[in-house]
Amino acid sequence: QVELVESGGGLVQAGGSLRLSCAASGRTFSSYAMGWFRQAPGKEREIVASISWSGGSTYYADSVKGRFTISRDNAKNTVPLQMNSLKPEDTAVYYCAATDRVGVPTSPYLYRYWGQGTQVAVSS
Repeated sequence: QVELVESGGGLVQAGGSLRLSCAASGRTFSSYAMGWFRQAPGKEREIVASISWSGGSTYYADSVKGRFTISRDNAKNTVPLQMNSLKPEDTAVYYCAATDRVGVPTSPYLYRYWGQGTQVAVSS
């Protein structure tokens, strides 16, 4: 069982930065691959970035590649998402998720545990 809590969302101007954090409970956190997803109003939930259990492999959606960075600290049970050069189209609710699948899964259907989400709004 893993419980996830996101933080760090807010309102920022285009070109600005935000750092989201996902805090996980559970002694087996280091055995889970982690993902950040987002969902904008009227749209499907989509992958933003994912990271393997060791942190050795990462995946980024094309729309965020070069701007966002996912990492993990297995000692602190956290998964930060650094977001730079934010654009209005990055506006969404951002969710942290955990899966026991290997690698860097990208489908939300492969993730078993989800946080409650944190709102990110980017003004133009």
